[in-house]
Amino acid sequence: MHTRQLGKNGPQVSAIGLGCMGMTDFYTTGTDTTEAIYTLHRALELGINLLDTADMYGPHTNEALIGKAIAGKRDQVFLASKFGIVRDPSNPALRGVNGRPEYIRSAIDGTLKRLGVETLDLYYQHRIDPEVAIEETVGAMAELVKQGKVRYLGLSETSAATLERAHKVHPISALQSEYSLWSRDQEDNGCLAACQRLGIAFVPYSPLGRGFLTGALKSPDDFAADDYRRFSPRFQGENFAKNLLLVKQVQTLAADKGVTAGQLALAWVLAQGDYLIPIPGTKQRKYLEENVAALEVKLSPAELAALEAIFPAHATAGLRYPEEVMQMLDK
Repeated sequence: MHTRQLGKNGPQVSAIGLGCMGMTDFYTTGTDTTEAIYTLHRALELGINLLDTADMYGPHTNEALIGKAIAGKRDQVFLASKFGIVRDPSNPALRGVNGRPEYIRSAIDGTLKRLGVETLDLYYQHRIDPEVAIEETVGAMAELVKQGKVRYLGLSETSAATLERAHKVHPISALQSEYSLWSRDQEDNGCLAACQRLGIAFVPYSPLGRGFLTGALKSPDDFAADDYRRFSPRFQGENFAKNLLLVKQVQTLAADKGVTAGQLALAWVLAQGDYLIPIPGTKQRKYLEENVAALEVKLSPAELAALEAIFPAHATAGLRYPEEVMQMLDK
């Protein structure tokens, strides 16, 4: 397995990780935990050791599933989880953000218990709390490192300015934000440049555009009734149709190269620099194996240029989240 370094002070981890969110949440409630556990075990067999979860996935059921899957295999796993998005089990659509030190101290204990581990390898603040100074939040996270509960710290969907401030309090090893051919705002907002400058790994989530870049989605009707993409602007009406035309061009390029559209899209992300460690999500072994094979896909300068011509920075139709969720992102 190819490896990449998780920030300048971090360990080598697999060059792609496995995003686990969809195993229990958001894409459909009809979850097959048996296949999900087989997929997790297959990931470890293939040398993927970076597993990504969060306490809000479920909530809580995702961490519990991973805890069950990695029992007896702790030494094979580099485990990442997150705190900070608060969900109400009685109203799953409600969202809050909490970056207070006392909340962090209780959140890590719940995460460790559900995962069945004594130490978490990487702990992210999932969203920035506008009511709490980042110095206060990261200070509390740094205490967890001193206590041996956490090894490395990360942030998610933060601005370059907040990242710089956080990094002065305690080294930040990873920034996780959405990045793919169809979500390229990280190039404009200074975050990719800040990661390079500070020696922080950039961990793109949804590197396949929530599945859209695979070409498998043909219509909004392909989604289950409870699939959250039904409520995402990019997957609705005219936006869906416009974006589908772009993906068809990617499929044509992929066919010419003898790979899948998803592999081409993932290879493009990997080609943006060795400090990027994408975490495509899947709950099925066949897609996991397809994603791992993307590590062997090498793109020529002409192929990279052709992809960027299809998806220039603002080509995608629609916001990447509904407006109210966009408001939760750190500016």
